[in-house]
Amino acid sequence: MAASTDGYSIGGYGAMIAERARMDAYARSLRQAIQTDSVVVDIGAGTGIFSLLACQFGARLVYAIEMDDAIEVAREIAAANGFSDRIHFMQDRSTRVALPQRANVIISDMRGVLPWYSHNIDSIVDGRQRFLAPGGVLIPLRDTLWAAIVEDPKLSASIWEPWIKNGYGLDMRAALRVVTNGWLRTELKPEQLLTEPQCLATLDYTAVENRNLSAKATWRITRDGVAHGMGVWFDATTAEGIGFSNAPSAGAPEGVYGNAFFPWSTSTPLKAGDLASVVLRADFVGEDYVWTWRTCVYDGSNGGKPKASFQQSSFSGSAVSLANLRKREAGFMPALDKEGEIDRFILEAMDGRTSQDEIARRTSERFPTHFRSWQDALARVGDLSQKYSR
Repeated sequence: MAASTDGYSIGGYGAMIAERARMDAYARSLRQAIQTDSVVVDIGAGTGIFSLLACQFGARLVYAIEMDDAIEVAREIAAANGFSDRIHFMQDRSTRVALPQRANVIISDMRGVLPWYSHNIDSIVDGRQRFLAPGGVLIPLRDTLWAAIVEDPKLSASIWEPWIKNGYGLDMRAALRVVTNGWLRTELKPEQLLTEPQCLATLDYTAVENRNLSAKATWRITRDGVAHGMGVWFDATTAEGIGFSNAPSAGAPEGVYGNAFFPWSTSTPLKAGDLASVVLRADFVGEDYVWTWRTCVYDGSNGGKPKASFQQSSFSGSAVSLANLRKREAGFMPALDKEGEIDRFILEAMDGRTSQDEIARRTSERFPTHFRSWQDALARVGDLSQKYSR
């Protein structure tokens, strides 16, 4: 299932189980991969559907790794199906887990709308290197990224119009820099495409080492229209000859992945024969990807004369104050504020010998203006304990 860091609710996991094209591809690939005495690792197990199927298909042992508390629901479901003795649940990030043996099969689905999401690639690369036995099977095998230039006046209007047509005579255009430098999830239809799809990249999970993306594509516009940005989707290959896609499809129900829409800085009228070129990058910084897309549009009937160009980045789409930016500078000399002092006091008291209620009492006495009672402090202690204690 999808990674817990994606923030899925239990209902969200249910929606993923209900998407038949996705589930059927994973189930067929898993059934095909499991042999007698197979050991399976389920990375980002969620509520455990892949672990349960692995047992149903004959796996001897499954390691179900999941960070989120959804793992408790997975335990209950495993017990209800009689698989508790074969599924070993581990609540942690997979990159911090050590296993006593190698696995014959690793299965995972930690994508977001796009495969370059959160720790998806890092987790699969680490699992492939540390968990997978020689000759073992990875599910999925690869994702292929596709893109097209699209028109979406409704979505574009929802991005632009609140800042230029607010109805109160206020100039709010400063927000346009932010809202046009972030990509959005949408549901594209084939009739919105102004070009034929182009392959941007193939993410081969059996060989990938670099978690970043750098891709370029050039399209010839196939019909007159007004372009508002670039649509991106992926085809997943879960095993050779088996897979699914979230490509724009006529009459298809809304899927759990949807499509990514990278808006342009402004809408651009295009004619059939015009050219559009986009360089797309995804660079993992801190705990998330920074997306950059550089667009050039050329007049196909006027010797390739430039018609428009845009340089956009999700970094520019973050409304960060100058004060907070300064705190990220290498030369900044940080000092703890009061909240930091409280956290440090609590963490230093976590010595493996002092109970949380005692730490809370000490904290409320040390910082009486921040906590009305030791019970209020206990909530703060519990949050830090959940994050840092072992």
